[in-house]
Amino acid sequence: MAEHTLSSMKRSIVGVQFMFVAFGSTILVPLLVGFDPAIALLAAGLGTLLFHGVTGGKVPIYLGSSFAFIAPIIKATELYGMPGMFCGLVAVGLVYVLMSLVVKFFGIGIIKKLFPPIVIGPVIILIGLSLAGTGVDMASKNWVLALISLSAAIVCSIWGKGFVKLIPVVFGAIAGYLAALIFYREGMDFSPVSQASWFSLPKLAKMSFSWQAILFMAPVAIAPIIEHVGDIYVISEIAGKDFVKDPGLHRTMLGDGLACTLAAFLGGAPVTTYSEVTGAVALTKVTDPSCMRIAALSAIILSLVGKVGAAIQTIPTAVLGGIMLLLFGTIASVGINNMIKAKLDMNKSRNLVISSVILTIGIGGAVISFGKFSLAGIGLASIVGVILNLIIPEKN
Repeated sequence: MAEHTLSSMKRSIVGVQFMFVAFGSTILVPLLVGFDPAIALLAAGLGTLLFHGVTGGKVPIYLGSSFAFIAPIIKATELYGMPGMFCGLVAVGLVYVLMSLVVKFFGIGIIKKLFPPIVIGPVIILIGLSLAGTGVDMASKNWVLALISLSAAIVCSIWGKGFVKLIPVVFGAIAGYLAALIFYREGMDFSPVSQASWFSLPKLAKMSFSWQAILFMAPVAIAPIIEHVGDIYVISEIAGKDFVKDPGLHRTMLGDGLACTLAAFLGGAPVTTYSEVTGAVALTKVTDPSCMRIAALSAIILSLVGKVGAAIQTIPTAVLGGIMLLLFGTIASVGINNMIKAKLDMNKSRNLVISSVILTIGIGGAVISFGKFSLAGIGLASIVGVILNLIIPEKN
């Protein structure tokens, strides 16, 4: 389906479809960290429009809530409170902006030098494994619902065709929710849905300045920045255009960073380029960027329907836990696959040392404090990995 043959009606239908492809993952992140799903939809929509404004509307990309920040958000909220944590998320966007300037003046080579597969692979693995305990704890609230959700997601992921295969998480959540309605309805509270108004402005979050949260959250941006670079290359190949050169990787990264900062000010999780939607683009062959803007407007409109947000929050914890059992393991597997594709030789002492230290520091919960400031978890592990990569000679 070539983009120039699409009528306005067809573009609208495809755009709404793209929004629903990203819908499940976009609202799942806020549900897991305690944010308002309506804010996540609003942030995704406005962030996507901002991205298109920065990049001249040339790139068929949709932005949604990033899973890379779930564990850091949970931990930062425990340490610095939610207002301080949102300050840390603003810094995430600023890291994107900084890296966009680095790319503009020094080229993409500097990114590859600072963040090679031996750093990024273990960091992605760490992001997945750091939440394993949370997933099991949520699933344990009702193992029957958790296993139904998990099984449905696995079936859709392995045997699903076309659109179904693109969104196994959504179908897993639907299966678990339907099972809850049939067998455990008495334990579900639907009063918030009946009390919610049809039209409702999402309640924006409060923010307070915190250097500690900034230092804690900012380094976590490393992994999604590399994911962003990969997504831009992939969408360039699908569309048959070189978006790395026009509008330029520095502009796409800047757009993503500003969208992240906007999301934090609104009270949502950082947004990033969505591989699910890129997969849908590859499937439909529709590469018209205007469809993504229609998807963004659809998300904004949906975020203003109060009953939708209330209904989403009736999803049982165990249903989400079942999805997490697959999702977070998948994230870790992506990190392993990243290292395999790069053909890293783990018999080399250099590679073994870097990956081992990253994983040990991150999983072990190491903390380095200096005065009132501290670095911990994924952020600390990422920085240590970058430093080790720069100082350990390649021959080792």
